Amino acid sequence: MKIFDKFINLITYQEPNNYNFILPDAKNVSYEKSANGNEEKEPKKEPENVFPSIDVNKEFIKEKFSFKINNDIKIREFYIHIRGKEYASFLLYIDGMIDSKSINEFVIKPLMIKNRSNTSENTESIINTAIANNVTVKRVKKFDLKKHILEFLVPQNDVSLETKFKNIIQKVNAGNSALFIDTIDSAFMIDAKGFDKRSVSPPENESIIRGSQEGFIESIRTNTSLLRRIVNSENFIIEETTVGKISNTQVAICYLKNIANEGLVKEVKHRIKNVSIDYLVSSGQLEQLIEDSSISVPQLISSERPDRVSAYILEGRIAILVNGTPYGLVAPAVLIDFLTSAEDKNLKYQLANLLKAIRLLALFITLLLPGLYVAISAFHQELIPTELLFAIVASRSNVPFPVIFEILIMEISLELIRESGVRVPAPLGQAIGIVRSTYLR
Repeated sequence: MKIFDKFINLITYQEPNNYNFILPDAKNVSYEKSANGNEEKEPKKEPENVFPSIDVNKEFIKEKFSFKINNDIKIREFYIHIRGKEYASFLLYIDGMIDSKSINEFVIKPLMIKNRSNTSENTESIINTAIANNVTVKRVKKFDLKKHILEFLVPQNDVSLETKFKNIIQKVNAGNSALFIDTIDSAFMIDAKGFDKRSVSPPENESIIRGSQEGFIESIRTNTSLLRRIVNSENFIIEETTVGKISNTQVAICYLKNIANEGLVKEVKHRIKNVSIDYLVSSGQLEQLIEDSSISVPQLISSERPDRVSAYILEGRIAILVNGTPYGLVAPAVLIDFLTSAEDKNLKYQLANLLKAIRLLALFITLLLPGLYVAISAFHQELIPTELLFAIVASRSNVPFPVIFEILIMEISLELIRESGVRVPAPLGQAIGIVRSTYLR
């Protein structure tokens, strides 16, 4: 029995004691030796806001990103000549996640090349001139370096100012570039993402004959654009938040503000924003964290089809997209949704209802047939026609197992075949299929 118990413990998951799936907050700890030579831990508080000094910002960024050992973290240092003054600057980005051509042409080149907008010696600009009684009155506005850079020197479509290091680091990890300039206590966040991603392709698990042939991909921005092209309404709202203390995974909440129930929208936002977890890598993981119970009928629909998710949004439901996952979640879900195909909307209602009835019959057969077979063949043989009963008895005459054990073996064998078909690599799967078919013959 001890060997059997050890085997059961080996193959089953044992929930750890006093573990709440949350790592302690990481802190920047400096080690200093006390007078007796022992090491003492003294927490060092990290700065929150950007410093006006370019050197201090650079040292903090290098330490935060482990610049000496991180090969893909790039810092491009250069000088900007503005109105007779030179300002030390540096651009922070991650190699492989930005579009180098856009950075060179629309960020570094306009800043480094001298032109009329940045070589003038005037530090003030005239915004209004009036003449009264032969006296000229001029209203002069003081030169603003931040505004000048935003309006004249960075010809990018998406540029914003950030003062918090936490937000800057989060956006750089997401593929943005950060521009730091001396004497400015904020960073210019430039959206010039350029990482490779999979192109939009037909769905693999929800294929249909009539209908759209586009499926979600791993990029959340591409997925939101697929939904917006179909919904095509100014009332279509896409709110984004982050989940995961370490991963900071982008999550998009999509709904129609004039159709979706406000209470439902607030509930979805509340559940997602109150998820306390260290990392989030898939929509299936988020589904388990926000649903009511994991042992009941699923409360959310998982789909890789933008047209199906858009149809649910137009009905007043809420879609949830997770960055890095080609599946969208829809809340709430009812039982009939799992018996509905994406192609039903392209068919006449008579045929669509007939197909739903067939799926419902298949559901009952799947759930009840093994139990009915055991009950009838083992306890109620009088319900079976005589000729069929003789055939069943003759086929089971050489089987040394009871009926229920035979059903369990069959169910487990089907699960093994399904797992092998999904998990085994394609070249190896073909070889196993040939061997299996030869054995069955």
